[in-house]
Amino acid sequence: MNPIDAILMELEQEASTTARVLERVPEAHLAWKPADKSMSLGQLAMHIADCPRQIAKMVEADTYHADPASFDLLPQAASQAEVMKTHTDAVAYTKNYLSGLKPEQLGVTCRLMMGDKELMAYPRGAIIRLIMLNHWYHHRGQMSVYLRLLGVPVPSIYGPSADENPFMKGAGAS
Repeated sequence: MNPIDAILMELEQEASTTARVLERVPEAHLAWKPADKSMSLGQLAMHIADCPRQIAKMVEADTYHADPASFDLLPQAASQAEVMKTHTDAVAYTKNYLSGLKPEQLGVTCRLMMGDKELMAYPRGAIIRLIMLNHWYHHRGQMSVYLRLLGVPVPSIYGPSADENPFMKGAGAS
C-alpha cells in the first residue's frame, strides 16, 4: 500500500471518531475550564477540530514561518455548530492536501521557524504522524476528560467507554 493511502485511511477513520467526540461538546459550557491554566472547552474543541488543517498548512512548504502570536491565543468556539463545521472543513482540506502528495515528498525535511530560530526540523511524513495525527489524538483524549468532568457521556473511542460499548448491541456500559 502506498504510504499516503495508509495515512489517508487513518485520517478518515480517526476523523469519524473525532467527530463523535466533538458532537458531545455542550454549547452551554464552551467557556468552561477544568483549571485556570487549561484551555477552555471551546478553545480545545476548536484546536481539535482544526488541527489537521493547521499541520497540513505547516508542511505544505518546506519551511513554515510561525507567527509567535498564533501560539498564544487559540480561538474560542462561538457555537457547537462552528466546531463541527471547522472539523468537516479541516478534514476535507487535509484529505485534499495529502491526496496531492507523492510518496517521496514524505521524506523531505520541513522546518518550523520563528524568526531566525528553528523550532523543529523533521521529514514531512514524521510531522504528519507526530503532530497532525498523534498530537490530534492526544487532545482528543484530553477532550474526553473534559466531557467526563462535565458529566457528558463519553463516546467509544478505541473500545468501550464507561458510557458506550460498541461491542454490545444496544448496550451502554457493561
